[in-house]
Amino acid sequence: MNTTVPKEQTAVPERRGRKASKETRQLQLIEATIDSLAKRGYSDTTMADVADGAGLSRGIVNFHFESKDKLLVATLQHMYDEYAAHWRNALHKAGDDAARQLQALVSADFDRSICNKRKLAAWCAFWGEAKSRPTYQALSGARDRAYQGTIVTLCGRLKAEAGYAYEPVEMALALSAMLEGLWLRLMMGAEDVTRESALNGANAFLASVFPRHFRPEEADRTG
Repeated sequence: MNTTVPKEQTAVPERRGRKASKETRQLQLIEATIDSLAKRGYSDTTMADVADGAGLSRGIVNFHFESKDKLLVATLQHMYDEYAAHWRNALHKAGDDAARQLQALVSADFDRSICNKRKLAAWCAFWGEAKSRPTYQALSGARDRAYQGTIVTLCGRLKAEAGYAYEPVEMALALSAMLEGLWLRLMMGAEDVTRESALNGANAFLASVFPRHFRPEEADRTG
């Protein structure tokens, strides 16, 4: 019995397989890059380190990304896309209430899938290079504006509901700076800060500046 599959029937599945394999390989290399950034820092991360970390040949790294710069840009893009999808999903699940939405965004920042030492260290590595790399500034700027704009909108809605005296843009800036500072403390292991204690601190901040929307006891929640 002839079990040979005609060539025209196998062509499309093979092409799809190659595409899936390419995406899988690129994700492997990006995850290995995050590992190397967390372990070695930005300057000491090499294409060879990434290849070894992914368990792939160095030729595979060059085939997919051509250079260290392109690999790092792809890694930063991946991290921003992952972060944006995470906070947007949290916002969607919170419904239409502004206070619930703001609480959801704050809590999302301390979810283990996003907030762990490995990824925080990689973020810090990129932040340290952003000032001298226009590509990083452009990539991060567009995404930061979308997130910050959402925070400003929510602060404006809470002000309208309760008559708070702050300016929404300034309050949103303070809230974002507080969250970034907690991430930095977590990355450095300062004062034995944990994800839970950092979230409690963030909740205490919400209760202090939005007292008509958040109760002090909410600072004890770990989410």
